[in-house]
Amino acid sequence: MNTPRRSAPLRRIALVSLSVLALAAAPAHAQSSDTSPEFVVALAPIVVTARPSERPLAVEVDPRAPAQPIPAQDGAEALCRVAGFNIIRKGGTSGDPVFRGMAGSRLGIMLDGENILGGCGNRMDPPTAYVFPSAYDNITVLKGPQSVLHGAGHSAGVVLFERTPRRFTEPSVQFSSALTVGSFDRNDQFAEIRAGRPLGYVEIAATRTAANDYEDGEGRLVHSAYERWSTRAALGWTPSDNTLVELTGTLGDGEAAYADRMMDGAKFARQNLGLRFRQSELPGLISSVEANVFFNAVDHVMDNYSQRAFTPTMMMPTPSASNPDRLTLGARTSAKLTFSENLRATLGLDHQSNRHRARNTSNETLDPFESKPWIKDAAFSVSGLFAESIYELTPSDRIIGGARLDRWHAEDFRSTVSTGMMSTALNPTAGRERTDTLPSAFLRFERDLCCAGSFFVGLGHSQRFPDYWELFGKESASTVSSFDTLPERTTQLDAGFTRRVSTTFTVTLSVFANRIDDFILIDSGIRKPAGMTGTRAATIARNIDARSFGGEASATWAFAKNWTLDAALSAVSADNTTDDRPLAQQPPHESRLGLAYATSRWSVGTLARFVARQSRYALNQGNIVGQDLGPSDSFEVFSLNAAYKPTARLQFSVGVDNLFDTAYAEHLSRGGNMVAGFPAPTTRVQEPGRAAWLKLDFKY
Repeated sequence: MNTPRRSAPLRRIALVSLSVLALAAAPAHAQSSDTSPEFVVALAPIVVTARPSERPLAVEVDPRAPAQPIPAQDGAEALCRVAGFNIIRKGGTSGDPVFRGMAGSRLGIMLDGENILGGCGNRMDPPTAYVFPSAYDNITVLKGPQSVLHGAGHSAGVVLFERTPRRFTEPSVQFSSALTVGSFDRNDQFAEIRAGRPLGYVEIAATRTAANDYEDGEGRLVHSAYERWSTRAALGWTPSDNTLVELTGTLGDGEAAYADRMMDGAKFARQNLGLRFRQSELPGLISSVEANVFFNAVDHVMDNYSQRAFTPTMMMPTPSASNPDRLTLGARTSAKLTFSENLRATLGLDHQSNRHRARNTSNETLDPFESKPWIKDAAFSVSGLFAESIYELTPSDRIIGGARLDRWHAEDFRSTVSTGMMSTALNPTAGRERTDTLPSAFLRFERDLCCAGSFFVGLGHSQRFPDYWELFGKESASTVSSFDTLPERTTQLDAGFTRRVSTTFTVTLSVFANRIDDFILIDSGIRKPAGMTGTRAATIARNIDARSFGGEASATWAFAKNWTLDAALSAVSADNTTDDRPLAQQPPHESRLGLAYATSRWSVGTLARFVARQSRYALNQGNIVGQDLGPSDSFEVFSLNAAYKPTARLQFSVGVDNLFDTAYAEHLSRGGNMVAGFPAPTTRVQEPGRAAWLKLDFKY
């Protein structure tokens, strides 16, 4: 196993010394930097840990705010500022987000109320790979099965990437842009223009992000280059403050190199069209209504020659390519009802259907994939009915509850199933259909504390239908098809509080404990018969029972004028109770500590991240994203940042991540794979070494 190089005590002392020297100089300049009466917009320190909102179980992130590590280039990176989140590293982009040790469809990803699904059978393109954080106004994380408004089966939680349509009160134009440059040829651009008048508006936004292969802390080059772009346009009609009709469209594409597999991503095309309507402030029982419909098409290509030097292997002796795509159609309508001053409810319906198909070639030179016919392998649909209400017991006490019922349908179109790179078998579930009706519900009590803050305790139950990767991408223990895998049932208790102890000190705690019946575990390396006397290694999906518990704690302390200390801690522990062993793919305990000095014009700060050793693992077990590779060592990473805001419209941010060039890998990471021209693979894909960056934000 590749052992991370640890930061020496001398380095830690140096960090503290540098931080103190840099920050101690701050008061000398503070007197002259804040005296200008023309400067009225305050500078917030660079974000190192996301802060909980005033709503229980919710954390909000400003995706456009300067942050450390380097400002996020995709949705998964943006979420890593929230305690409890991790990324499964594959290369420089498209990592899979993990929350509280749960990944894949256990975590819902919603883009402006629309669900997006990737096409790659090997998770090259998780939903967050198509997210450009700077194109959104807000990111909200809803923890646990404590809401039924945003789709079915999201037992770990839901992430909402949202824009905020605004009605123009007078004719005007707004412009914002950002430029980020950094080590390893990192280069991001973002520009957005909004123009309108009271009757309507138009918005156009464009984003691009690119980077070259990065080096780890030992100077080893990692196959990880990428380039991605996206454009979005919106046309809105706002005849009044309470009426909105908006048409949106998105186009995007990209390419990415991967250090964990034999193929790279040559295409990540996405097309989207959406229409939504909202009417609020209605008189009577129904206070508001909203509806939206959307279309999402993902066209993905992976190959072994466009992003790397082609090298023949036994498994891939010729240039090969695969072209999966997925078409998703969806609709949702809801209404908010006000029964009395104390009782409000939201009722609604949603529907989504998607189909998956692919075309492949084992010899791109002689038989190009674009000449091959499309072959449909799977189709899904789900229709849901939901209701969620709030009952105010007293001005400070309330009960929130909800329930939804989802009707799932899946169809298996595969006539054969791949049992290896060059072999197939007849599909025993060919032409089969399955239908399941799955309920979900929750009930939560909240109390506003006498001082600023709140307390909550809630019980939720979520039933999750197996996703594409669990039904169509694996085998079962007894056959070559996992189409009969049972739905997953999670019952979870959530509790916690947010307390503003004083005007300078705020503390937040969120804990959970759950029981998961029929947890869908992915086992790799299972020996199965092959041929007359041989065996082969298979990856199977099977149902087990599991349980997990843990939580997140954070605190913010403004201990002196202009000084702020942020701290966050996350921990989770989980067990496979069927096999009496640890549940795989669980992150180690982690803590973060940030110190900042900020005036209205500039700030300087530090970030220290401490990750514990993970000795609880289940070798070759995991989820649709990755499997456990063994134990992992502890590590510490230190970073520095600064920001300067010369005018209300312009801001510069700068940072150095991994200041001491520590060589390390996350416990949740894919295993390294041999790539021609690169160093021999490590046990896990190593994280980037020291990286400097500069970001410029401009608004008009």
